[in-house]
Amino acid sequence: MNDLFYGEDHIVVRLDEVCVNVSCGLHPWERHPERPTRLMISVRLYAPLTARCAADQPIIDYDLVRDRIRALENEGHIDLVESVADRIVDSCFHDERVVACRLSIRKPDIYNETRGAGIDLFRTRARWSAAE
Repeated sequence: MNDLFYGEDHIVVRLDEVCVNVSCGLHPWERHPERPTRLMISVRLYAPLTARCAADQPIIDYDLVRDRIRALENEGHIDLVESVADRIVDSCFHDERVVACRLSIRKPDIYNETRGAGIDLFRTRARWSAAE
């Protein structure tokens, strides 16, 4: 795990394989808005535990991230899954307690011989804030 977390307790809030249909990709067959690409998006939000147990703290609302992912379906064509990730990361840091996030974006239908192609991204709040 990243040095950022060494010696600290964290809660990890997760969304697994949110499925959306997005016009996304560089290949000619991915550029047809009437045939969007299926994306499977998983997200992890890392927040330090400041109380004895997670139940003693206010919840981290993952509905904001889920809603952001679902909104991608109405945003027109996006060339790169990296750009999709950037749009989602902003919603991950809406809650000030979240110190890092991890995203996995897969295109499960892009190639017949594989379960999917895509990216994994790990972003810290410090790096995200510096990039703005």
